[in-house]
Amino acid sequence: MPNHQDLISKMTLSEKIQLCSGANLWETKAFNELGVPAMFMCDGPHGLRKMTAADSGDGLGMSSSAASTCFPTAVAAASAWDVGLLREMGAALGEEALQEGVNMILGPGVNMKRNPLCGRNFEYYSEDPYLAGKLAAAWITGVQSLGMGTSLKHFAANNQENRRMSADSLVDERALREYYLPAFETAVKEARPTSVMCAYNKVNGTYCSNNAWLLDEILRKDWGFDGAVVSDWGAANDRIEGFKAGMDLEMPSSKGYFDEEVKKAVESGKLDEALIDRSVERILTLLERTKPEGEETSRKKAVLSDMYDRHDALARKIAAAGAVLLKNEDNILPLPKNAAVTVIGALAEKPRYQGSGSSGVTPYRLANLLDGLKEYAAGVTYREGYRLADEPDAALLAEAVAAAKDAKTVILSLGLTEIRESEGFDRETMSLPGNQLELLEAVSKVNPNVILVLAGGSPFEMPFLDDEKNAVKAVLHMQLAGQAGGPACADLLFGAISPSGKLAETWPMRYDDVVSAGYYDNPAKQADYRESVFVGYRYFDIAGKPVRFPFGFGLSYTTFAYSGLNVEHTGGYGYKARLTITNTGKTAGAEAAQLYVAAKTGGAYRPAQELKAFAKAYLAPGESKEMEFILDKRSFAVWDTGKKDWTVENGDYELRVGASSRDIRLTQALTLDGEPPKRRDCAAWYYKPQGAPAKADFVTVYGQYPDYIPPKKGSYDMSNSISEMKESSLLARIIYSAMEKSIAKGNGGKADYDNVQFKMLMQLSGDSPLAVLRLFSPEMMSDKFTRFLLDSANGHFFRGLGAFIKK
Repeated sequence: MPNHQDLISKMTLSEKIQLCSGANLWETKAFNELGVPAMFMCDGPHGLRKMTAADSGDGLGMSSSAASTCFPTAVAAASAWDVGLLREMGAALGEEALQEGVNMILGPGVNMKRNPLCGRNFEYYSEDPYLAGKLAAAWITGVQSLGMGTSLKHFAANNQENRRMSADSLVDERALREYYLPAFETAVKEARPTSVMCAYNKVNGTYCSNNAWLLDEILRKDWGFDGAVVSDWGAANDRIEGFKAGMDLEMPSSKGYFDEEVKKAVESGKLDEALIDRSVERILTLLERTKPEGEETSRKKAVLSDMYDRHDALARKIAAAGAVLLKNEDNILPLPKNAAVTVIGALAEKPRYQGSGSSGVTPYRLANLLDGLKEYAAGVTYREGYRLADEPDAALLAEAVAAAKDAKTVILSLGLTEIRESEGFDRETMSLPGNQLELLEAVSKVNPNVILVLAGGSPFEMPFLDDEKNAVKAVLHMQLAGQAGGPACADLLFGAISPSGKLAETWPMRYDDVVSAGYYDNPAKQADYRESVFVGYRYFDIAGKPVRFPFGFGLSYTTFAYSGLNVEHTGGYGYKARLTITNTGKTAGAEAAQLYVAAKTGGAYRPAQELKAFAKAYLAPGESKEMEFILDKRSFAVWDTGKKDWTVENGDYELRVGASSRDIRLTQALTLDGEPPKRRDCAAWYYKPQGAPAKADFVTVYGQYPDYIPPKKGSYDMSNSISEMKESSLLARIIYSAMEKSIAKGNGGKADYDNVQFKMLMQLSGDSPLAVLRLFSPEMMSDKFTRFLLDSANGHFFRGLGAFIKK
């Protein structure tokens, strides 16, 4: 690691403090006289969202950005189960960052998909930490291979959008160590990201930006992270405590507010200046690691002349690899070459190809499903079928039904619209829009051969598949497939490529089956993670609950045989498992084989099985390939909260290799020497999970904690929001109304909660703690006015008014 002590010794205290916060929304501060350049950052992770100068104040994707390749979002890319493809995608993004003068891409996101309703799930890879960590490491390696930087996010336990600025995630230590943190750990250890972004929320009572246990003990000391910690935009809660915890770079600028506080703290002895120097050292190192140099930069730029064409082809390849064939009754797919097709559904013409919010990019080009089908079909008949807004339209419905009657097969394009899932707020339901379901029912009555093409970044309920008479013969889920998703879908429908994607998350039969459903129905600022490690398939498998589609599931146009599992002991807890996969069909295809470890020691509570290795083989008809899986101590270990270390329990284990978590093809029993199995003294629920655990269960693994009491008049402070105070404060209601009017100005003057951008801004503004609002709107929320608002909300209006008008 470089040492910058000579440079740091030449900087004044004020200069050092200033370097530790942004110059604006996207850049760090430059000190040209000291030879310290600025660093430019932009949102990712599936494309560059580099704002133009005029729109540089937009941190939420409201305005257009410079055109870039819009790759499939994380939910789609993860379903390819292909680390090489993710590395290739990262390198492509690094190329575009180089072209655009971007030093660091803000991604990838590896938060676990605790619940299907999290509005930002489309931006995260998986419900499984092993899969997410391996894919993130590959993506980071690709980006950083060109000298660009990355920011692994959002650290940690950031699993909801509602109240994300202030929610307190109460998570037991085993759940953190075994489930919510390992994806970050893998990415840090294997790919050495230049930075890690700390999240908005609290973890066990402490904001992530102030959390020394997370940022110093775990991230740096346990995992050996040697980069800089950057705050999520507006997540710096207490800058003095942040320096102590190891939060190095505050983004964006607090417009000098925190700088003055920090300077006074150093001068008074409250804060050790050495801690400022420590962060300055890390930021200077970050600047060096994210700055391609001289001749090498010129060489790299020289190969970018055909960049966007190459990247469009790559985006199409990833979209096809990440699409998941969920049903294919009577082998209705692939369609015969040169077939005429009837396409119904507005999303076929106006595709939903990415999520809403800060990751939304302006695609360099965009092709819809109709464009893609023209490459293969003899003719394409299209009917809109429904409005994107969930409103009935009898005329559109009638036109669609008439077209469906005359068609041999119908390609029906349905999915989640923007308002159904977005950054800034959580989903309200797992259902598809009502007008789309109405169309599906009507078309199914007049045509027995419906091919359903789906778009969306999270699972949704599909009760229509339970009807034995349902006309849906095939379901192809494209997820959020990026700018080339339309052509990629056509490649799959007509068999130019065989589907090989597999779900990176479980699809429940119904939302009520999700173990954390009760919390997300009515989220509070205190998020009790009562289910501990039992999330996704880790819950469904041990509880024996039926699911719509299991984790790791995906069909193909060909078939694969698994054979010859051989397990070799390589020393200690190391094992090497080999098996052969053969393409037994008549079509080229790819298979993602998954290895799960099932512990049978009878000691610590744990899931029935956990993914510990995977590999993907691309095979011609009749071709075989040997697959190899490497296991180590962590493949078998649990976190021992007493020893504060990983422990392997003595006893029996089973290796399970399969095509999904519920399609196991080969098994091998192992007996391991280790620590004596220790049954935990906890509620019975954790040994036999079934339904939602109660608080009385949770305290046996977490410890006692007080019930959450919503704030009320007399108890409000800077951690509370306008939304919380408006029920008991006229002034807060007036401010909230002013927010609505101000935000509505950018929405045609209408306060429209069915508009995704309006709803996102209102939710974030209304739910942001006063401490954050004060930083983003110092003109409106000055210190004096904020104190007046708090006094008013706490029942001391005239005292607050007197202080406010006093000079």
